[in-house]
Amino acid sequence: MNLILTIHFAATWALVGLIWVVQVIIYPQFHRVHGEGFTPYHFAHCFRIGLVVAPLLFVEAVTAAWIVYHGCDLSFLLSVCLIPLIWLSTALLQAPLHLKLMRGFDAARCHRLNRTNWVRTIAWTARGVLVSLSVLQTPSA
Repeated sequence: MNLILTIHFAATWALVGLIWVVQVIIYPQFHRVHGEGFTPYHFAHCFRIGLVVAPLLFVEAVTAAWIVYHGCDLSFLLSVCLIPLIWLSTALLQAPLHLKLMRGFDAARCHRLNRTNWVRTIAWTARGVLVSLSVLQTPSA
């Protein structure tokens, strides 16, 4: 397996693991922080998760583009088609909810955030599986 594919595989699976932690641990915990403590808690979450996610998204996107440009199999190409879905879900669903939650706790918005995040959770998990299939089909150098 070449180096770029290995880096892509690692970034994708790091994001898969991270999105599952967000889905089953972090977002449900928002309901436990009420009152004045929620706003700083939520802001800290958004800032810190961004420090982890942004570099991984960058590596995932750049290595995906490199691999597609240099030729890839169908599994990998299908996995890349899920990236716009993940980014659109973030931009149109999760980010606006986070912006509204910056003003304070809202149980309905927290619930919607957790519910709509399943789009990203399922898409990234599917990406991980498809990238893994591509890795298995790639001859060793």
